[in-house]
Amino acid sequence: MTAIIETQQLTKFYGSQRGIVDLDLTVEQGEVFGFLGPNGAGKTTTIRLLLDLIRPTRGRAFVFGIDTIADPVAIHRRVGYLPGEFALYDRLTGGQTLEYFANLRGGVDRAYQRALIERFDLDPSRKFREYSKGNKQKVGLVAALQHRPELLLLDEPTAGLDPLVQQTFFAVLREAVAEGGTVFLSSHILSEVEKTCDRVAIIRDGRLVRIDRVDALRDLAHHQVELRFAGPVPAAEFERLPGVSDVRAEDHVLRLRVVGSIAPVVQAAARFEILDFLSREPTLEETFLAEYGQQAVAVAGHGR
Repeated sequence: MTAIIETQQLTKFYGSQRGIVDLDLTVEQGEVFGFLGPNGAGKTTTIRLLLDLIRPTRGRAFVFGIDTIADPVAIHRRVGYLPGEFALYDRLTGGQTLEYFANLRGGVDRAYQRALIERFDLDPSRKFREYSKGNKQKVGLVAALQHRPELLLLDEPTAGLDPLVQQTFFAVLREAVAEGGTVFLSSHILSEVEKTCDRVAIIRDGRLVRIDRVDALRDLAHHQVELRFAGPVPAAEFERLPGVSDVRAEDHVLRLRVVGSIAPVVQAAARFEILDFLSREPTLEETFLAEYGQQAVAVAGHGR
């Protein structure tokens, strides 16, 4: 396999403030690689370093085998980039904005550009300042995709998109990879990464805590369940259920963690007089605290 992105102890500090520390990762051609972490973990810093928008404090990064500091222009020619926060020309329409970026690229396939505009249900006649957050995001996505780049660097790409447009976006990503492209996608949403990515790197507090295939990370996707009963219920009835852990009983309330199907818990609870049933997916930050504690730990795996 060909390494499209490679970092070696990549580190960035902003004065005394931490950006990322000793980042070592490799993204191979044809992968959809997820970069997962809570806000402030270092995801955007990493992408900006890969594009030479900022310079590392130490360490090195290579894209297409090119040192990012040595020849960033050669890299930019082959990359489509969607920043997490972007501001464009308010007085231009969406169509004029896309035309501007297409011309910077030396032209694009107009039929493909029109197809993207239609698929994302974007009205190109409206001025950028009139767009909602979701429609601004659509402009950014089309601008990143329209020249069929070899590598897509996408920072929180589904922010502001409604569920139907998100599904369109996932389909377009699959098509880009089928044509030989590679995707590096940052997110703080577990379910989003699970749908789209082959491998995932988890970053917290600027350090990698795990790299693995996405199916090996399904144990992170769990639910916190609270069951309130009319009377006492033996905790042992639930402790033996598949996927259930951390069972805590207090008065007539049971709190537990469920990985996988919640059906066995529902069936067990139905045997008693239940007053209330609450289930929620914890935030990513809560998940990381539960899995990795207060401090980041060494990388747990390097699945390919």
